[in-house]
Amino acid sequence: MEVIDTLAEMIAFPTVSNRPITELASMVAHRCESLGFSVEMFVSPTDPTKVNVVCSAGPEDSDGLILSGHMDVVPTTGQPWSSDPFRLTARDGNLYGRGTADMKGFIASTIHALGRLDLSALKQQLVLVWTHDEEVGCQGSAQLVKELKRIDRRLPSQAIIGEPTDFRILRMHPGHVTLKITALGEAAHSSKPDLGASAIKAMHRILGMVEKLEADLQQDRRLEEFLDRPWTTLNAGIISGGKAINLVADTCELSLGYRPLPGDDPLDVFRQLNERLQELKLPPGTSAKIALMNVTPSMLTPEGTDLQHTLIQHSSHDTCSAASFATDGGNFSELGVNSLIFGPGSIDVAHKADEYIRANDLISAVGKLESIVRSRCL
Repeated sequence: MEVIDTLAEMIAFPTVSNRPITELASMVAHRCESLGFSVEMFVSPTDPTKVNVVCSAGPEDSDGLILSGHMDVVPTTGQPWSSDPFRLTARDGNLYGRGTADMKGFIASTIHALGRLDLSALKQQLVLVWTHDEEVGCQGSAQLVKELKRIDRRLPSQAIIGEPTDFRILRMHPGHVTLKITALGEAAHSSKPDLGASAIKAMHRILGMVEKLEADLQQDRRLEEFLDRPWTTLNAGIISGGKAINLVADTCELSLGYRPLPGDDPLDVFRQLNERLQELKLPPGTSAKIALMNVTPSMLTPEGTDLQHTLIQHSSHDTCSAASFATDGGNFSELGVNSLIFGPGSIDVAHKADEYIRANDLISAVGKLESIVRSRCL
């Protein structure tokens, strides 16, 4: 099948998020342009090796549909792969390789589905959005949204985010916000620790404050019918401090992550942390500051959209659910776009060694996407 050949070509680009993505972006852009799309390349203002690809066809003054996916993948280093992760390998009806499920399979099936259509006959606008650096906080889509706002570019109001859902429809997900708290003290020789002020001791009190907030957040439960953890989860992920065993530590850093519930203000917990930090009594001679590192908004699309009614005909389930992971859909909501997450493959194998997509699901996705676009745009 040609779609498998296209997927193999895409898998061969090792687009781990810390590597350039330009070669795959150029390949995808060329394929979409050959189908009849008008292609725009939005290069990252901070890294010329990163680019978002936006492909448009159909009447610009119409609504229509967005199909979106990310081109980057997570690392494979240290994982026990049975075959080369960047060479597509067929085995027992499965296609193995990094990104097969998450989510180059969706991009490949989209290209082949649209190759079956006459794009000049579109009655509604069709836009393809292929992003970079989704796996490290949806950074590509965040940059793209800022640029589209700057140039006052409008997109269709409904989107399919083709993450691997086993063809289930997901209409919401938590966000993910990362921040760093830095405790500051005063260095001194450890034989006379009273002449200094330990940042590590200050961080001990800060950790207690964080633990108390974590417990408080667990009391505010919503969307329990959709989420297995229907509260804002908070995780103290990385801590480091001190320079030597005989030196009173003058700095200590704590990196935190929390996941706001669908529909929540992503900065609400950040403000709570900052307020509690200001009120916290720290040891004499120490202080603390907090910095916001990255914001990936949550997503909450209303029940019963037109797109949902279209997708239900192609879904493996007759109801909508929620994703446990964040997507570019949270950023797209800032443009007034209502997104649904729907695609081939399983999130259960994503990010793992021997990631795969079933060949039959990849082929099935081509037919499903063709039918969906026909019903929405032709």
